[in-house]
Amino acid sequence: MEMNWMPEIPVGRTIEYVIDLFSEHCSFLTRAFSDVVESGISLIVNGLMFFPPWVLILAFTAIAWFLSRKRGLALFTLVGLLLIWNMNLWGPTVSTLALVLISTLIAMMIGLPLGILSALNQSAYRAIMPVLDVMQTMPAFVYLIPAIPFFGLGPVGAIFSTVIFSMPPAIRLTCLGIRQVPTELVEAADSFGSTRWQKLFKLQLPMATPTIMAGINQTIMLALSMVVIAAMIGAKGLGGEVWKAIQRLEPARGFEAGIAIVIVAMILDRIMQRIGKQSDKPA
Repeated sequence: MEMNWMPEIPVGRTIEYVIDLFSEHCSFLTRAFSDVVESGISLIVNGLMFFPPWVLILAFTAIAWFLSRKRGLALFTLVGLLLIWNMNLWGPTVSTLALVLISTLIAMMIGLPLGILSALNQSAYRAIMPVLDVMQTMPAFVYLIPAIPFFGLGPVGAIFSTVIFSMPPAIRLTCLGIRQVPTELVEAADSFGSTRWQKLFKLQLPMATPTIMAGINQTIMLALSMVVIAAMIGAKGLGGEVWKAIQRLEPARGFEAGIAIVIVAMILDRIMQRIGKQSDKPA
């Protein structure tokens, strides 16, 4: 007879109780967040869809050229976006860009201050880093679970899960960039009587900019990948096209949406890499 001496810890029930409690007593917060995010999504999507696709394609090509100063990247942006338009995926692409943009902005608004705090405060560093370890090892699909009871199905829940999934690199690399500033420079700033804020904004953050830009790049890539996965809970865009292709057994349509996702990812990645390299150059 097999005997189990280990007591059963009702972790799942505890989590369900916490989620139900938060949903019941803090629903006004989730509704306010949903209203703001939905308004932002509608504003961006409607604003971009107001212009003809060819106008936006030329504008994005000019932005790619201005930010990278590379003719190859500008040409790839032009050809890639024309291909997306030709595949009748321009609307889903705009929706995906809106979701990625909002998710990245929210992740950076939370991640940069936490990264600075963990770099300057050892107690905060010890508290934040284990949480990031858990967040980065958790499977991506798990983040969809709390988004449903809090925000329901739709783009707001997708943005919530995307922010949680994509935020760790922003925190880690911001903290790393500040901690990598040479000690000699920090001591020199102290010897000249610099305050903590002067050291942060005039020395540490400027020198940490390349590493911070790498964190922003990783955040954008993770946000794009999570937006695609979040199509399972009602997020539209290119991920929604892939999900519909899977449900309808249309591999060709799913492959086209996958190509569009790759094109968008490559454009964003190359632009952010060029910005990071330019910030690394001495003034």
